[in-house]
Amino acid sequence: MLTPPLPDLLSLLADLDGAVANLKDTWRPDDPDYRADVYRQAMTSLSYAYFMYFHATPEHPDWAPLWNPVYTLQPNPDDIYVQSPIDGRLTYRVSGNRGTCKILSFTTQAALSGTYDAAPAPNGHNEIDTNDLGIALGEDFEIIFSAQRPGGYTGHWTPIHPAARGMFTRYRMYDWASETDPQLSIECLSPVGPKPRYTQEEIVARIREMAKFPARKTKMYYAMQNGVKDRVGFNVFEPVRYPGALVKQTYWPACFQLEEDEALIIETEIPEVAPYWNVQLNDPYFNAMEYVYRLSSTNGAMAKLSSDGKFRAVISLSDPGVTNWLDPAGYKEGGIYGRWYECSSEPVPTLTRVKLAKLRQHLPADTPEITPDQRSEELRVRVRACQRRRRW
Repeated sequence: MLTPPLPDLLSLLADLDGAVANLKDTWRPDDPDYRADVYRQAMTSLSYAYFMYFHATPEHPDWAPLWNPVYTLQPNPDDIYVQSPIDGRLTYRVSGNRGTCKILSFTTQAALSGTYDAAPAPNGHNEIDTNDLGIALGEDFEIIFSAQRPGGYTGHWTPIHPAARGMFTRYRMYDWASETDPQLSIECLSPVGPKPRYTQEEIVARIREMAKFPARKTKMYYAMQNGVKDRVGFNVFEPVRYPGALVKQTYWPACFQLEEDEALIIETEIPEVAPYWNVQLNDPYFNAMEYVYRLSSTNGAMAKLSSDGKFRAVISLSDPGVTNWLDPAGYKEGGIYGRWYECSSEPVPTLTRVKLAKLRQHLPADTPEITPDQRSEELRVRVRACQRRRRW
């Protein structure tokens, strides 16, 4: 019996055009620079979709990139995310070393974003944090994930919903240079056979899903960013908690806009108890801006507070020569995301739009000056620290 010919590869990728069709939902759908950026965004999503559909299976799990720098869509620069397919009807062991990072969490759910047109129900969501389990910094550990606790097992266990089909981790570092990332493995403990070769039909089906992935992602995330702009406009923060995100975390998103001769000043009180907080810049398409070679984010370990205890940062296209510069990487508009995690209060920051030439008039008089040499050294330290983390 003859095997039917495979479809042409480009025909399998036809749904990639769906991501370009979503240009209509961007802020400037007729701008050729926006179109080029969306082409690039589609390629980043496509590259990470390979890992989503081909790298591992629920029976043979393995960690793969999720929201990391080259597979973007608004990852927190302080976090490393990896994911693996699972099947909530099977039993898994995650083991390794806790590392010394701020947070190591595991989230299971029915499907990861970008893999569906309509959200599955039930969503199979569950989340566990090693801090809550009492796993100490630097400690070796293992956690069993299963629908029911294994008989006689007394170690760390967390339930997963039978509908769960994906697990992702979040490990969060405050001081990129001195903290240690965890080391993790994931194993399926249920009886399974050897990892099989993909059939022709499976390969074709998975490539088709890969091609749909970029449009699904942009449809979801454009709507999130547009929602902030539609509700509060530009240069206003709108605190929010997202379902399925860290339950202990409040986000403070905004959409920013400025001109080349302007600056935006972010100002906020810092909670009395603040285990973790940060702020980052995103481009107009909900991608994290370049944060290895640009100072597009900061956090409670990196930032310098003013003498009155407040945090002030300056967004401007050129270096303003002061502490806490947030570099928008050439974009005059985009998104801002801040986070309060397990903080004793959740102040709402303000944004003030000023002329860059008059910036000093709007900052405390004792705001330190940063020389070009100091800025270069700040960036060199950042690049080394970020590159030494495991991002994929």
